[in-house]
This record gives sequence, structure tokens and C-alpha cells, in this order.
Amino acid sequence: MIPYLSSPVVRRPTFSEVLTRLASDWDQPRISVAELISALGDRGLVGLLLILALGNVIPNPPGTSAVLGLPMLYLSWQMMRGAMPWLPQFLAARSFDIEHFRAIVSRAMPYLNRVERLLRPRLPAFSRPPAMRILGSVCLLLSVVLVLPIPLGNLLPGLAVAIITLGALERDGLWIAGGVIFGIAATVFLA
Repeated sequence: MIPYLSSPVVRRPTFSEVLTRLASDWDQPRISVAELISALGDRGLVGLLLILALGNVIPNPPGTSAVLGLPMLYLSWQMMRGAMPWLPQFLAARSFDIEHFRAIVSRAMPYLNRVERLLRPRLPAFSRPPAMRILGSVCLLLSVVLVLPIPLGNLLPGLAVAIITLGALERDGLWIAGGVIFGIAATVFLA
């Protein structure tokens, strides 16, 4: 009889670790949106959705929610379809100066690290591919509400999408469920 050999569990790097590694290892002067999504791997679509959602949570000039909300509509639709992220060439080719990207990542890390300490893999059924399609439809609905010209109407849907995507990135079904419930409450409140 062969004794049972268990392989050690490999810890999945957190989103902040992936972003930090990307910012420090990137050796080109600029990074495009397509390169960013590719470098983030299976987290590219949800990670970009998180970045856009957080852009709606912070105070911005009027009209910014429509500008940030349109790509959120598109990415949510792709998430709902279960498709790999594909962006039109004009959007995929947009690029950032790598030093600007590094500065943003370094400023965001303390906050992201604090939130990630609360996240851990729980309720795995909420982060599996069939559930991610349903989450895509929820994020699509929230993105539609976010784009509507409602005064201060971008904050609550943007926060709900941010909570959902944070949970999805770290496979935390409890955060995903909380984000969905918060999104439903926000939509009812704004209606």
C-alpha cells in the first residue's frame, strides 16, 4: 500500500501583491490597458472593473460617472457572457506612464492591504464560473444605474460593484453576497 501523500497548498497571491509585482517588474516606459489586463491574467477583467468602480466612489466632477460607467457596462456585459476580456483597439491601446502607474499603486496599497486582510476564500459557490456570469448581470444592472443622470447616483452603485469585485478577486463569497445585497438596496433607494 502506498501511503497518502498530500501536496502542500499553494497560496494564491492577493490582487495587491499582483499589482505591486507588476508595477515593480514592468521594464517599459508605458503600460497599455491591454498589457495591464494580460499581466493580471484571470483577474484582468474583474480587476479593471474594480478600478473603474473605485473611480466612481471618489468625488468627481459631474459627468464623470458616464465616462467611467460606459466601460463598466461593457466589462460587466463580458463578465455576464463569461467571455475573456476583449477591448476595442482604441481602448486597449490607451497607455499610462509607468511612473504614474507605480505612484497610483503605491498610494492605493495601504487601503487595499487593509481590505484584503478581511477577505479570504469563503462560500466558494459564489465565485465559480456560473456564479460569475450572474454577478456580471448584477454588475451590468448596477452600471446602468450608475450611468443614469441621478445627482450623487454613482456613489452607491459604484461601491456595490467595488465590494462585489473585491470579493470576486479574492474568491470571498461572503463579500460577493454582501455586495449584491448592498447593490439591490442601493438600486431600490435610488429608484
